[in-house]
Amino acid sequence: MGETDEHLIHEAEKIAVALGRMFPGLCEVVLHDLRDPDHAIRVIENNLSGRQVGDSATELGLARIGDPDYPSVIQNYPNQFPDGRPAKSTSIGIKNAAGEYIAALCLNLDVSVLSPVTLALSNLVATDTEHREQPLETLKDRNARELREAVETHAAERAATPRSLSREDKRALVRQLQRDGYFASRDAAQTIADLLGVSRATVYNYAK
Repeated sequence: MGETDEHLIHEAEKIAVALGRMFPGLCEVVLHDLRDPDHAIRVIENNLSGRQVGDSATELGLARIGDPDYPSVIQNYPNQFPDGRPAKSTSIGIKNAAGEYIAALCLNLDVSVLSPVTLALSNLVATDTEHREQPLETLKDRNARELREAVETHAAERAATPRSLSREDKRALVRQLQRDGYFASRDAAQTIADLLGVSRATVYNYAK
């Protein structure tokens, strides 16, 4: 049975990798080996949660280990990444021939990237072009929501998420934000650092 179980999980690894590579930077795909809950993660593609191979199982995994009758598919439930970004998740339990859960394939979609799409559509249908060349005010202060929209729009224009931007793109983005006056906000540097997945010191270094 052990050899057969390992074969099933090995096949599931292929699915996890393929799914992750189909949605780069957008959907985290994690394969859990429920036979070893303390070191369950076998594969993690598009790492958006900061977890690593060998990390422990989640509460859903433990629930399946304790109850073979636990639902095999839990789809489209709300979730959240450690940095606060909203996610939509689906968890698929994998049973062996004996009806025991031996693995779980989990997909965590970063829905925060949908906001720049909404913003882009709003801009597309806008008809008021007055004052486009001469802004009515200088952008001196920004709240966290406006700053997030600026960062996500920049990333969306490059078909990426803020964290998946290249180092040079991140540097260019930080310098643009500085020119646009976003750094006047007290917590701007830390907010930018959290969005880009870098340290606050790195943000200041990019701004030089």
